[in-house]
Amino acid sequence: MPRTTSRGRRTGTAGAALLAALALAATACGPDGPARPAAPPPALPKSAPTSLGDLTGWKLEDWTKYVADSGFAEDAAPGAWSAARMDAAKPRPTPEYSLTGPAAPGVERDPAPTAVPAQPQPHPYGLPAAVVGRLFMTTPQGDAACSATVVSDPANPGRSNLVYTAAHCLHDGKGGGWLKNLVFVPAFNRDGQAAHGKPYADRQAAPYGRWTAVRALVSPTWLQESGVGAHNQFDYGILRVRGEDDSGRSLEETVGGAVPIWFNAPRDQITSAAAYGYPAERPFDGMELDHCDSPVAPARLSFDRTRPPLYVIGCSMTAGSSGGGWFITKDGKPNLISVGAVGNRNPAGYQAGPALQDQAKQAFDYFAKNVR
Repeated sequence: MPRTTSRGRRTGTAGAALLAALALAATACGPDGPARPAAPPPALPKSAPTSLGDLTGWKLEDWTKYVADSGFAEDAAPGAWSAARMDAAKPRPTPEYSLTGPAAPGVERDPAPTAVPAQPQPHPYGLPAAVVGRLFMTTPQGDAACSATVVSDPANPGRSNLVYTAAHCLHDGKGGGWLKNLVFVPAFNRDGQAAHGKPYADRQAAPYGRWTAVRALVSPTWLQESGVGAHNQFDYGILRVRGEDDSGRSLEETVGGAVPIWFNAPRDQITSAAAYGYPAERPFDGMELDHCDSPVAPARLSFDRTRPPLYVIGCSMTAGSSGGGWFITKDGKPNLISVGAVGNRNPAGYQAGPALQDQAKQAFDYFAKNVR
């Protein structure tokens, strides 16, 4: 039988096309006070190139210094994110940019994509879909939520504790600081029994537990720039997490899988994309995992032609879905190619996400191998 979701929509009995592919891969001022005071962004190493978008000259010691100077510190107390607190969290705003009207000098963009309505993932999500979850944090404005994805760790095959999301879900950028109390909840509301605004059991909200961020990295470019623009072309972030239950099991083992990241994917091979996330701004409420399945190749949006242009797809998901994974099937298995980073609120709606090219790969490889 179809199931009625928490916002009154009815799901179908068949899953999205990506779910079948995923199965192949399975194996804000809250109670804790305001966010940390903003610290000056770390100085770029002397060996860094002049362009903030080109870090090809960075060496191991440059990355080590950057991570140390960026100042992230674990601060989420076990059990701090109760079911009631998660339910009260507001969606983390998605940076907005309009694809209509004249483009500013230097901006290159394709025509706005065709609208793609978001669809709810049928309950129960099952182990494959559990790679997507909600990411909770405390911002200067209060408790908030984004979306994120469990990704494969090349240094620990089968035992990944790595989560990929958008940089703006982790750090406020130039002039701001790291967000606090970062906790990832995979397969949030897997069984669909939790309802917004009503008491529900903790296990319904967090069927695979809560995972505290212990280390984090965002693009060096993100810390040096602000506003909506070129730095969103590097709007990605990585977390290493630890289970609150201290069971010793990895995140990947707990949820049943992880998704590899396809870095430097040739754009001509990205002929479609499926974006997943937990939208929480009207008409959504953050309780459902939704997806937009674009049947056509993503359009382009670029604020700086020296940087990889953003992917753009039609999508009606709203704030709260930021950081959710974008997937494409490669060799019969899902690969992550981007995360939700930029959008707008017009009736049709769209999402834009960074193309994960050389800088993203360099950052991820360093983090996976060296940041524990």
